[in-house]
Amino acid sequence: MFTRLLKYNVFNGSKSDLMNYIDKFSKVNIVSGNPEVLYNGLKDDALLKNFTNANTVIIPDGIGTLLASKIVGVPIRQRITGIEVMENIIKKCEEEGKAIYLLGAKQNVLDVCVTNLKKRYPPLNISGSHNGYFDLDDCESILTDIKSSAPYALFVAMGTPKQDIFISQNMNELPCSIYMGVGGSFDVFAGKVKRAPKWMIALGLEWLYRVIKEPSRIKRLISIPKFLLKVIAFNKKKSKFD
Repeated sequence: MFTRLLKYNVFNGSKSDLMNYIDKFSKVNIVSGNPEVLYNGLKDDALLKNFTNANTVIIPDGIGTLLASKIVGVPIRQRITGIEVMENIIKKCEEEGKAIYLLGAKQNVLDVCVTNLKKRYPPLNISGSHNGYFDLDDCESILTDIKSSAPYALFVAMGTPKQDIFISQNMNELPCSIYMGVGGSFDVFAGKVKRAPKWMIALGLEWLYRVIKEPSRIKRLISIPKFLLKVIAFNKKKSKFD
């Protein structure tokens, strides 16, 4: 059910398999494993420890991750995007009466995101929210708010690596069952950003759509070849000893 990429175990199953799998955890961190996120983990010991512990599930979110799986000879069958997993968790919470907490984005985006989610999922309990503009080392009031609202799922939309650092630093202290860094997903739910057309998503070209819409993103793409080169080098080295 997993493909080994460098130091990571990346989930290699269907979306339904994933939902069944994470349901077994009392506490789980879902990491959207695109090359940028995974490459950041290789450079930071705290993130690497968090990404590789037993309570973390890395999903294959990114065409670069799928390419890497082919390089190591254990192809990942299906790309699983973070926003789709987030939606599935929200639906689960709506159906089961469990609360969610939204942390991240600008305040105006967060407000519209909350409003739109309540319209789309009327019974959904959003127990709290806070924008993403705060000091990671001085956020006791936010942690207190999350603890008091006791959500089942905490979605953190502050971009990588900030969202990953927040979860890594506070996961053990907070009472949530599901922790998930969701990048720009609040912007999508708020209607500020549109996802790529379905045909582009199907072809693994969502990254291209984002770059076209936000040219500043192009500098982040350098992590893809860097990650793939590490995978290639590691695979060659491993082959010599096999």
